[in-house]
Amino acid sequence: GLQRPARELRGLVKEKGIDDIRYYDMPARVLYGSSEREADLRYAVRMVIPDPFFWIEKGGRTYAALGPLEIDRARRMARVNEVIPTEELVAEEGRRSDPAELLLALARKLGFRVAEVPETFPLGIADRAGKQGLRFRIRRGPFFPERQQKSSEEIEWITEALRIAEAGMERAREILQESRADSEKVLRWKGGELTSERLRGEIEAVIAQRGGIAEHSIVAGGTQACDPHEQGYGPLHAGEAIVIDLFPRSQASGYYGDLSRTFVKGEPSEALQRLYDTVSEGKRWVLERMREGVDGGALHRKLVRRFAQAGYPTLQREGRWVGFFHGTGHSLGLEIHEPPRFAAGRFRAGQVMTVEPGLYYPDIGGVRLEDLVVVEKNGVRNLTRCRETFHIP
Repeated sequence: GLQRPARELRGLVKEKGIDDIRYYDMPARVLYGSSEREADLRYAVRMVIPDPFFWIEKGGRTYAALGPLEIDRARRMARVNEVIPTEELVAEEGRRSDPAELLLALARKLGFRVAEVPETFPLGIADRAGKQGLRFRIRRGPFFPERQQKSSEEIEWITEALRIAEAGMERAREILQESRADSEKVLRWKGGELTSERLRGEIEAVIAQRGGIAEHSIVAGGTQACDPHEQGYGPLHAGEAIVIDLFPRSQASGYYGDLSRTFVKGEPSEALQRLYDTVSEGKRWVLERMREGVDGGALHRKLVRRFAQAGYPTLQREGRWVGFFHGTGHSLGLEIHEPPRFAAGRFRAGQVMTVEPGLYYPDIGGVRLEDLVVVEKNGVRNLTRCRETFHIP
């Protein structure tokens, strides 16, 4: 455990040149996981490390504890002050390679008895290490609050991911342009039915070619478009709204882009055209009012009322929601949805937010339009270049 004799602890303090034994009661911030899957770890080290590892911040210095497979690469690339070889550390301590034992060895090496961890820290590791004297303090809320306001470099990475999404959306537009409707209004392209799956495959091929990773891209037509997270399946039809929502992750940076557009092949009904125009106007209305200090929740509620006044109430009908029943937008970065929520409070400069109003009525269709913006002092900077094109002849 960590209960050393006072004489030994005083010797360690002297050896490290530390004047105050209270240094050992100063909490260390600790993360554990894979930076390929854990956004906070990717943010901390700025590189992909597939296997779980410990990241520690103590006394203003940062450390990553890694095995021989990753250590040389990490010494070149990781944004930490020191990379600690786990094999040497475990050998020195005579410990097994159990993560809890490794954490205890790191606590000895770096000199801490309290670990501040996120709510998602593995319970098993905390339980085993805690039984040997390490104390844990759970940090409520974001582990890195600074992730909520993006640096200029992060905004560049998000923009690059958005450009990948825009390339995929342009490919979708091209294919819909080339497609033709048969006598049953089923869209056909290059000799076969144009299905949601086929169009999604073409879009995701472009995303991959541009260096993106596509995750659950949405290509949903007809009544499927009225279920906002339905990926879409089966043949696409002329005259029906087709919602395409793309949110690729850049392989290079790990940051996401996000983009939604709605198309109709052929002539839309008058009701569908009016639905589209209402959503498009609603998006413009929000963009004109967003700026630092504006209350996002109040803005969302006003938009819901605005849609209702235009004849599009949000309510339950025959057991399902219709109208505008999702958020106006969300933050994104190393995660596709990350704090703060659009409606969580007042906007702050540097936040990157989607603006994606939608209206969904199964008897008419579903429409969603989404841009990606940076909040600034006097407005927003729209990162999105993709034009809105509803009607495709």
